[in-house]
Amino acid sequence: MESFDYHQAAEMLAWQVELGATEAICDAPVNRYEVPASVPKASAKATKGPQPLQAAETPDPVALARRAAQSAQTLEELRAAIQGFEHCELHKGARNLVFADGVPGAPLMILGESPDRDEDRAGKPFVGRAGQMLDRMLAAIDMGRDRNVYLSNILPWRTPQGRDPKPDEIAMMRPFVQRHIELAKPKVLVLFGNWSCQSLLEKRSIMRLRGNWTKAADLSCMPMVHPGYLLRNPEAKREAWADLLSVQAKLRDG
Repeated sequence: MESFDYHQAAEMLAWQVELGATEAICDAPVNRYEVPASVPKASAKATKGPQPLQAAETPDPVALARRAAQSAQTLEELRAAIQGFEHCELHKGARNLVFADGVPGAPLMILGESPDRDEDRAGKPFVGRAGQMLDRMLAAIDMGRDRNVYLSNILPWRTPQGRDPKPDEIAMMRPFVQRHIELAKPKVLVLFGNWSCQSLLEKRSIMRLRGNWTKAADLSCMPMVHPGYLLRNPEAKREAWADLLSVQAKLRDG
């Protein structure tokens, strides 16, 4: 083989590169299509470049709601805590926060479901035709929101187009409902409709639950059909009247 000095070899290499050569050819042939028996693992120390970012932990909205609710020491503070709670998307589409009406500390506390259109506009629970029906029902047992009844809902904001509440929305607001009861300090609870029962009893089917005393938030609790249901189904008023008389007796007898 003809020998080259350094300068000749460098000139020959430059000429090969200029012709388009990209790699040197070994004396022995190399099969580029052969699958290796094993692939050497890259050393962890040799790994360079940016490492993938770890996903940030998503905060638990129920835990945040529980913390916010327990920090409230008065009903006014609880209202402010709910108003400032931004993890429930319902507040974005609602006109007003529907917190409560009636007399705080009253012996009877009534919890409805989610605000309807009238409640959303007024910012108060149980207004409109359903509210008028409720006022007549209470007056029949010598009670009223102006003297011995306190009213609220399990959701403080109206759902879009009045749809049913979602389970995560009920769970998210449950700590606020429980704290609301603690601060209002009623003697007896009335739960109107399926969704209030779902929130505090974790049960549904109001037609099976109504008329039967149970416990919720360590208080005697009577599930009842919603006044709005009575407007659509007048034949149910007989059972609702019996339930009201049972509530009156419970308050009277303690």
